[in-house]
Amino acid sequence: MLIGVDGNEANIANRVGTGQYTLSLLKEWQKIASANNQFIIYLSRPPQFWLPEKTRYFSYRIFGPQKLWTQFALPFNLFFKRHRADVFFSPAHYAPRFSPIKTVVTIHDLAYFYYPQEFKKNDLWQLKSWTKYSVKKATKIIAVSENTKKDLIKLYKVNPQKIAVVYNGYDTKRFNIPLGSNQIEKIKRKYRVDGDYIIYLGTLQPRKNIETLIKAFSQVNNHFNRLKLVIAGKKGWLYKSIFTEVRKLGLEKKIIFTDFVPDEDIPFLLAGAQLFVLPSLYEGFGITALESMACGTPALVSRVSSLPEVVGNAGGYIENPQNYSEVGQKIIQILENPKLQKELSKKGIEQVKKFSWQKCAAETLKAINAISI
Repeated sequence: MLIGVDGNEANIANRVGTGQYTLSLLKEWQKIASANNQFIIYLSRPPQFWLPEKTRYFSYRIFGPQKLWTQFALPFNLFFKRHRADVFFSPAHYAPRFSPIKTVVTIHDLAYFYYPQEFKKNDLWQLKSWTKYSVKKATKIIAVSENTKKDLIKLYKVNPQKIAVVYNGYDTKRFNIPLGSNQIEKIKRKYRVDGDYIIYLGTLQPRKNIETLIKAFSQVNNHFNRLKLVIAGKKGWLYKSIFTEVRKLGLEKKIIFTDFVPDEDIPFLLAGAQLFVLPSLYEGFGITALESMACGTPALVSRVSSLPEVVGNAGGYIENPQNYSEVGQKIIQILENPKLQKELSKKGIEQVKKFSWQKCAAETLKAINAISI
């Protein structure tokens, strides 16, 4: 089978979310590409150095124009018999509106249905409209969690038999940090983090509920006045009120914004933290929670959407993430209990053994191969 893949999300710098997902799949598939499973990666720009090398059974096809590439350039090229794949895979919600071949699409989350006010108007329209026709036309849909599958059935009336749940993974080598690694202190100095800290890692956007975390930290700061809060991640959208809240509470010297953190720094920044906190209102999966547990850092997350699937019984839970007082109390409870911290750390390391990019790639490929050509 020749599998065509939209690789554009993996071909950009400062990748997060779907970009990391796409790149991870490409790396795993390049390793196992064979005469039975060949891959052709479609790109709008030449492949960057971090993409897997071309091999006999893993190749690239670059074409434009770049504007509206998914809806015009891609379907046009899919019609060429010389380069036509047997199946097309879209790893990021959107599939071509017109395609001569069967399509598989991954849906990561449907947060825009629950929190439409937290998306830009144009982005909201595109998410709703393009995802709707993508799931309708797809032969198979990959959902990254049971919660996402449930939402697809509820909100888009998708036949459950059409959906395969395949969990995301994490880089098992990169997040295997030796105990007492000197690199942790080097990375802390790089981001001007001194002393103990708790950490949030993710894009700055409304549904991540960062303003509530900041209010909660103001409460935590009354108990642990030397503690810092590190907010690691690039600016997304509608984020200005986050910085306004910090100034309003006078926490400029207590909260550190790192902006985008390169892949090689993330494990050490997570490993050095006392606690990872994700008070999100909605998550399609929650890779950062997985990564923090892999580093041995206790995780405190909201009991919403997919997070209980990822964290299991290995983390602390926030029942009402919109209640900053509860968020603050849960943080204090964990920080005041070293025994609980060790217990959560140990459980987290066990929990993450259920996930890997190798497993994710294998199960995704299995779902693709199950399609009759």
